[in-house]
Amino acid sequence: MCRNRRWLIWAVFSLFAVCDALAAESICYGTTSNGRLAHGVKLPAEGKNFTAYGTAPAALGRTYVHSTVRDIIVETYERLERELPSKVFKYAETGFAQGGKFSPHKTHRNGLSVDFMVPVLDRNGKSVHLPTNAFNKYGYAIEFNAQGRYEDYRIDYEALAAHIVALHQVAKRHDVQIWRVIFDPKLAPKLYATRYGAYIKQHIAIPTKNSWVRHDEHYHVDFQLSCKTFDH
Repeated sequence: MCRNRRWLIWAVFSLFAVCDALAAESICYGTTSNGRLAHGVKLPAEGKNFTAYGTAPAALGRTYVHSTVRDIIVETYERLERELPSKVFKYAETGFAQGGKFSPHKTHRNGLSVDFMVPVLDRNGKSVHLPTNAFNKYGYAIEFNAQGRYEDYRIDYEALAAHIVALHQVAKRHDVQIWRVIFDPKLAPKLYATRYGAYIKQHIAIPTKNSWVRHDEHYHVDFQLSCKTFDH
């Protein structure tokens, strides 16, 4: 009888712990460049049409975001799976579970910044994942030329534009705004030449000045949520 009672008590407390964990929503503090995160959640390692940029950095805790941002990203991939079933996508750096300084990035500190590797086509025109590994700094050392080409790969501007538009529209359904998308200004005109170009020009801010690092192999997305004051 005592053993059964102890087991019942343990089960009840375990159930409450699970419920508390599931109920806890992330809380962002401060800004993307000066803030932190509470109750950060990890992005799924992979899905039917997407994958993370590397198992090692994910294991090191570099793929955490605000829970609402996680929901937007996953829902966007699900939408693209229906709309563009032949396309595959890859996300990159996001941030730590508790936010804070995230070297070498200047932002990614409060769970609202996400890097995505550019979708690419191989020499046969097939949508494939850009190779990311320790030897090319998980993709960040890759350099695309002015024509958007790297070795046998070329940027899939249609898929890239479709992803940005889907992120924006899904975010709106979650009452979230996209503050900006950072992408190489010299390559951005090819985004505007896609069938999604007019929408992007009207709804999404892409800075025309160069960032402190070139954003050609990846594009940086900052989401905008209401965050609490960050006290040092």
